[in-house]
Amino acid sequence: MPEPYDVVTMGRIGVDLYPLDIGVPLARVGTFGKFLGGSPTNVAVAAARLGRRTAVVTRTGRDAFGDYLHQELRGFGVDDRWVTPVEEYPTPVTFCEVFPPDDFPLYFYRQPKAPDLEIHPSELDLDAVRAARIFWMTGTGLSAEPSRAATLTALRARSEGRAGEPRTDTAADPTTSATVFDLDWRPMFWDGGDHGSVARARYREALAHATVAVGNTDECEIATGEREPYAAARALLAAGVELAVVKQGPKGVLAVHRDGSTAEVPPLPVEVVNGLGAGDAFGGALCHGLLAGWDLDLIMRYANAAGAIVASRLACSSAMPFPDEVEQALAEGAVRADLATGPPPTGSSESGASESGACGTGPSETAPSGTAPSQPGASGTAPSGTAPSVTAPSEPGASGTGASGTGADGGSASRPSGAAS
Repeated sequence: MPEPYDVVTMGRIGVDLYPLDIGVPLARVGTFGKFLGGSPTNVAVAAARLGRRTAVVTRTGRDAFGDYLHQELRGFGVDDRWVTPVEEYPTPVTFCEVFPPDDFPLYFYRQPKAPDLEIHPSELDLDAVRAARIFWMTGTGLSAEPSRAATLTALRARSEGRAGEPRTDTAADPTTSATVFDLDWRPMFWDGGDHGSVARARYREALAHATVAVGNTDECEIATGEREPYAAARALLAAGVELAVVKQGPKGVLAVHRDGSTAEVPPLPVEVVNGLGAGDAFGGALCHGLLAGWDLDLIMRYANAAGAIVASRLACSSAMPFPDEVEQALAEGAVRADLATGPPPTGSSESGASESGACGTGPSETAPSGTAPSQPGASGTAPSGTAPSVTAPSEPGASGTGASGTGADGGSASRPSGAAS
């Protein structure tokens, strides 16, 4: 059997059309940039940028936009073997408006149905799903059939593979695997609109098979009925996971492990350009830290820094940071102007495969603190080092963004302002 993937994600994909005019209503925007999008897909890109071997399970239309997405995935070093076309439906397109620091309305064009909701259980490579060191799925995958059945089939395969094994410390053992449930509440994707009560039942079924849950306070409330961060974390643990990560936007992020360990990390100061994608960068960095075996506090600080960097840039997928950029933000305690410029916002063709680390073969990472043992199958080592203290001072003109950023296509305190028909 081939070497297992570090990260396999499953779910949404599409084309993001972002205005290159900042602070302009969509009706008046004259120029757009075209990017790879979709929360779990962005998470795979983010993890690949950090040197991880990643793949995505999803569907596109059989059209030019589908061809574009394959091109971008390959450019970012994400395996696209399980990205296949659906004849009946077009590849989804998402528009946004950019009003920094905290208003990024999204307009989803996923009608009559998105191809990524047409994943069938029989199409899954369950051996690869079981073998992946981290499997990442989202709440959107539970919103419609056959995606719901396929997502639950993958989760059960992961859960059955762990049957009889003792619980492990997911945040400290570099040999462990994790099944991550990104709560990703998008009411417009559910049949008939906002069906929170229906979603809660489906979320609880999925939580029983997951080992890590990640969501903002709105998403935690849908999953558990609890909004207060510590209460939500306890409810997620009671539902079956080992690690609960609650994003609190400008208040940072809270992580609580079943073993009693906790980490509460403030946001990094950053001049927000576009909060979309911050949560996906956080997710990819979370996977990276779990695989490296870092302690819980370091994982949250590293992931927070990755999310803040993306919030300082216009794009999502092509804005995902490289290890040296995250280390710089951690060392400086903020996202400075030189980091905010980042890769050019013109798609991965200018900043993907040709850049060091974009194809999952990046340079060795220097862990900001603690000892991070080398991991079999990882394309970089994580030697030890000492992390500087990361604080979130108040800065005039700067907006703090933490794990949840200010809105995202994936799990970041999103506030889509309507789904386009």
